[in-house]
Amino acid sequence: MTSNSTHTLPFYQVDAFTTEPFGGNPAGVCPLKEWLSDDTLQAIARENNLSETAFFVPTDDGYHLRWCTPAVEVDLCGHATLAASWVLFNKLGYSGKTIRFQTRSGELSVSRHGDEYCMDFPAQKAEVIDIPAGLLEALGITHGVVGVWKAADLIVLVDDKTMIDGLSPDFNALNLFDTRGVIVTAADDEFDFVSRWFGPRVGVNEDPVTGSAHTFLAPFWAARLGKNMLSAQQGGARKGTLRCHVRDDGRVELYGAARMTIEGTFTL
Repeated sequence: MTSNSTHTLPFYQVDAFTTEPFGGNPAGVCPLKEWLSDDTLQAIARENNLSETAFFVPTDDGYHLRWCTPAVEVDLCGHATLAASWVLFNKLGYSGKTIRFQTRSGELSVSRHGDEYCMDFPAQKAEVIDIPAGLLEALGITHGVVGVWKAADLIVLVDDKTMIDGLSPDFNALNLFDTRGVIVTAADDEFDFVSRWFGPRVGVNEDPVTGSAHTFLAPFWAARLGKNMLSAQQGGARKGTLRCHVRDDGRVELYGAARMTIEGTFTL
């Protein structure tokens, strides 16, 4: 590409579900004036090599929002939605209280609450299933499994929270399962529940904090614990935290903080 044909795009990297640098889940954010080709969006996400990059363009009443992993476009991403909202509120001068996004998962809204941001997402229900052959072996789990459920991801419930940090899956083996991702979760003392999420099938071996997974994890744990306000922590070496409100109308509110770590431009 010659210098006369280059153009630049603003780029931000925001750590979501944390107040600390290098915590939570990093997401790329690229505000656009109009859509680029699908191949270009995917190439930008691949170049970022983050679990997700968010792209948005203005509409008459909000924004059209899309998310790409390094490998595929996805239907829903919580942490990149939080990151995009942080950029709109803090860098692009959005002055309203609530941002409305049109997405593959319908309309999503994000509002600012002090230092936190509240994402209003559709809840998902998890259905109990038989343990898929080879799943526990791929995760390296030999005991303590309460059961397995299926929503957008497979959910493996274990009875000992200390197992979570020690997980070291075989990602090649996990890649054989026909699911967006696999999440292992347990009850906790400090938080209501903890978890880790693995998604080699979509090009993300481990996602530190998966907001979209909490659209079914929060209702799952709300039913088990008998409460609709829950605190959660997700991640292995890198962790983040969020609060979840399971409403009676089929929606889940996810509250989290965010902070920017990188600001720059893409040159195309």
